[in-house]
Parts: sequence; structure tokens; C-alpha cells
Amino acid sequence: MKPITLSSDEIAFVRSLVIYEDADILALNKPPGLSSQGGRIAVNTLDELLAAFAKPSGVRPRLAHRLDRDTSGVILTAKSQPAAAFLGKAMMSRRVRKTYLAIVAPGAPQPREGGIELALRKESQGREAYMRVCDADHLDAQTASTRYRTLAADARAALVELAPRTGRMHQLRVHMAAIGRPIAGDARYGGALVLAGTPVTRQMLHAAALTFPHPAGGERRIEASLADDMTAMLAAVGLMVPARWLAQSADTGL
Repeated sequence: MKPITLSSDEIAFVRSLVIYEDADILALNKPPGLSSQGGRIAVNTLDELLAAFAKPSGVRPRLAHRLDRDTSGVILTAKSQPAAAFLGKAMMSRRVRKTYLAIVAPGAPQPREGGIELALRKESQGREAYMRVCDADHLDAQTASTRYRTLAADARAALVELAPRTGRMHQLRVHMAAIGRPIAGDARYGGALVLAGTPVTRQMLHAAALTFPHPAGGERRIEASLADDMTAMLAAVGLMVPARWLAQSADTGL
């Protein structure tokens, strides 16, 4: 890994994101606007900010997965190569269960709870990559499965809980758009840019919880409280935030 020099403000910032730590893993509540890795903006990504936790040898925690730049929420890192390999295998074998919260519009999906089984394929336009719904027998088709349920709703918007069964790029964003309830603020896939007279400045998608096998044994669940902008948007449209997502928590088991 290349050496990284961080300012005292950057070190304090990334340390403030920590929601769980033990000998093997470090979990953070990533804010919106921070790239996980490889961002084009000339600021340090989360991957680079992890240098704040580097060992004397210079080895720093490694990201076990990534979130889109404008998606907030829990992100898991491994503090050693064995832990990284273990978590990587768990991700590949789909033993990691992810729970997201999203604000969608207009109103609740119909039905209010269900599953979306729509294959996706990648499409490039210039430097940008998109995912599109396609026929399951398309040459480039990737199977994609999402469960959803509505937590709160009115005619304008809804707060939904999303559980991806597969991990395709932009899967939740494309699936919700495909059923006519794109994620608010997601300009790429048709999301509303204004709700209740309030501008939506980023996609309202939050990685709320991860449940995963732990390198030391057993299973862990880590939760991350909603970002302030999502809480404020829900207040603007008059929707209640479930209490469990208002305070950060990290469970040591299930």
C-alpha cells in the first residue's frame, strides 16, 4: 500500500466514524459524499483515510466491500490479511446479509412488501457506467434479487427497507426504479430531486446493517444510524424514523 500522510483533522474525522472495533475488524459509519476507494476528486478516499489506523509497519485496515460515494452507512474493514481473506470468502459465498434503508417516491411501492427478481446488465456511456434491466437470457445478464418492505409512507414518499440477495452494481437503485419507485435524489436512475419543496442533494440510500460470520467465530451484526440528511428529509415529508435507526449500535452477536 502506498504511504499516506493525513492531517490531524482527517485523522480526527475518520476516527469519529468508528462504530465497532475488535482484534480482527473495524466498522465505520460512512457519511455521504466520501468515496470508498478510487475517487476522482482530489481528496483522500475512505480507503486512504484508514491510514489513521495503520500499524507501526504501515499496514492499514482493508475494505471488505464498498459503498457508492453518495450512499451512507456501515462499511466493514479487515485489520489483517487473514481477516480480509475470511471476509472476502464470506462475501463471495453470500454469507453476508445486508440491510439498507431508502427514501423512494412517489409513495409506497405496490405491493408494500415483496421481492424483485430482475436481471441486470452493465452499459457504459463515456466514462459513466450504468446498470439496466434486461431479459434473463441476455448474453450479459446478471441475476439480481432484492427483498423490500415499506416502513412508513404517504402519497409523496416512502421509507423502505431493502435486502439485496445478490450484490450487483447499483442493484437497489435500478430495482427500485424498475418498479416505479426510484430512490429520491438518484438523478442517474430517475429519482425525485425535490420532495416537499426540499431539494434532495444525494441519493437517499443508507447501509443500515451488516450481518456476517466473524473471523474469530460466530456471527456478528453491526448497525449504523441514519445520516442527518436522511433524517431531515424524512422530517420534511412527515415520515417517522424507526427508533432503532436513530442511535448507532453494534451487536456482538445475534
